Amino acid sequence: MTSILILGGARSGKSARAQALAEAAAPHRVYIATAEALDAEMEDRIRHHQQDRGDDWRTLEEPLDLVSAITSGAGAQTVLLVDCLTLWLSNLKHHERDVDAETDALCKAIQSCSSDLVLVSNEVGLGLVPDTPLGRSFRDAQGRLNQRVANVCDRVEFVAAGLPLQLKG
Repeated sequence: MTSILILGGARSGKSARAQALAEAAAPHRVYIATAEALDAEMEDRIRHHQQDRGDDWRTLEEPLDLVSAITSGAGAQTVLLVDCLTLWLSNLKHHERDVDAETDALCKAIQSCSSDLVLVSNEVGLGLVPDTPLGRSFRDAQGRLNQRVANVCDRVEFVAAGLPLQLKG
């Protein structure tokens, strides 16, 4: 099975790219959503993504236990789309989970997944250095997560202005 990591900045087109790849990969599609609708703006974002996908997708909402969602969603002629690792990381940190252990488990799940797998993550290290220790800590954790996931994925793309650039594979 093939694993693909799609990286990009906010509104870069990474989710659209991931969706297009997933829709071309398999007839059965599972969207693993890591976002939680904690405010009206996030509810609107989630609704927009749902409308973009249409009815040909099954959705699993899993803000924390991503490995279980990948395991339970996998199947024959199925593609999994995880959107996104950045929100998952934020959720882990908020709930004071062990990010390194969770990342280890995720990398193992990616390597053993029995379905094609597309993962979306933000590249947050290209902008200004955050002015708070919390911001810098999150930026650093996101960079480490992206590196580790990229290492185990078969293919890695970076999306800017809606245009994909293949980095690996």
